[in-house]
Amino acid sequence: MIFALVALVVLALLATVHRYVWRRLVGDTTAPGSTLRKVGTVAAFVLPLLSVGAMTSGRIGAPFWLQQVLAWPGFLWLAALMYLTLALLVGEFVRPVLRRVLARRDAAAADRTTVALSSEAVATTTSGTRPRTEELVPAGPAPSTTSADPVSETAPPAEPEPDSSAPDPVTATAPATADAPTADAPATPLARPSRRLFVSRVVGGAAAAAGLATVGYGTANVLSGPTVKRVTVPLAKLPRAAHGFRIAVVSDIHIGPILGRAHTRRIVDTINSTSPDLVAVVGDLVDGSVADLGSAAEPLAGLRARHGSFFVTGNHEYFSGAEQWVNHVRELGLIPLENARVEMGGFDLAGVNDIAGETEDQGPDFARALGDRDRSRAAVLLAHQPVVIHDAVRHGVDLQLSGHTHGGQLWPGNYLAELANPTVAGLERYGDTQLFVSRGAGAWGPPVRVGAPADITVVELASRQA
Repeated sequence: MIFALVALVVLALLATVHRYVWRRLVGDTTAPGSTLRKVGTVAAFVLPLLSVGAMTSGRIGAPFWLQQVLAWPGFLWLAALMYLTLALLVGEFVRPVLRRVLARRDAAAADRTTVALSSEAVATTTSGTRPRTEELVPAGPAPSTTSADPVSETAPPAEPEPDSSAPDPVTATAPATADAPTADAPATPLARPSRRLFVSRVVGGAAAAAGLATVGYGTANVLSGPTVKRVTVPLAKLPRAAHGFRIAVVSDIHIGPILGRAHTRRIVDTINSTSPDLVAVVGDLVDGSVADLGSAAEPLAGLRARHGSFFVTGNHEYFSGAEQWVNHVRELGLIPLENARVEMGGFDLAGVNDIAGETEDQGPDFARALGDRDRSRAAVLLAHQPVVIHDAVRHGVDLQLSGHTHGGQLWPGNYLAELANPTVAGLERYGDTQLFVSRGAGAWGPPVRVGAPADITVVELASRQA
């Protein structure tokens, strides 16, 4: 029941946002019945359907090829919708300002025209001539040029009398305006759009350009692969012999319908280029089953590190068949740490299952992973979600390595991530325990990152005794 209510609220929100975007980008800027309006209206119905299909196809077991077909346009539109909406909301503040500026400009132009007409009328009266009358005077014999009367200079002869339908001389000789074309002006001037229409097109066009450019930039960030960051973490209990030990931390790779084998290969090549002592894959490796994505994960077998590569589950593994993936990564040469610990040369390396595993009675077990260890040794914990930091503190962990947050992935999503996580990205201290959170190497949903670039971090352990 609760799920159904949440789904209805989400659908109602999506419908409202799409209606608003359609109105501002299509309804306010195009003519009824025009081709552009028809295309925009069709897109307003098709694009949200693609997005819903992209989000649900994997969960309902749709064929993988169909998931791939729906994923690109469906997820990219979600990102575009978000940034178009933000840009249009900013435009709501720009609209009244732009209308005021244009109104003042038009008023100033009208004032200048009035002044010009008044000046010309005064000059005509003073000089006794009408500069533009001659072209419009009805045909007839030339008037006498000896008369001093200004009117008689342009008056037609007494016979024959002018036709009553002839234009009034005063009216016909008025200075040319937009409503009264002259011989030098086009017969039918082009109609100018109304001020409201002009403002709607300017603001809508600018919002569309800004929103789509942002999505394009964020997509390029993801497809170009993660960058390498380096962080030094001093540990009080780390012996001198382990000083300088380097751990390549990678999280949230999210192999799926969009990011496939080439994405995995880029990440493996980037990790190997750092020559780490140990590789830590801290969850959310995949978004799909082993049957669909097993081949896309195969490049992980090429990871190279002196002390091996280790893996812990993330919440997305439990949406994708965690047990099958644990077995598959083991076949690829990674060592799964399922609430387990291994002793390295100078510190203990532990790993716990993600809290999403509690639904399958496979949640984190800190007592099993850390309960019986020698606390005089430094301990490094791999745990997907930062929220378990308080359990790590209670069990005497010196450093926890996590992911999950994506650093917010899509600004301003980082502010929402801060509400659900103690640390969104980077290194922070909680009592005697330090927590490092990676932004991740991939992307979930839209293959777009804005304000939270993908990264692989080389964490270098430092001994205070060195």
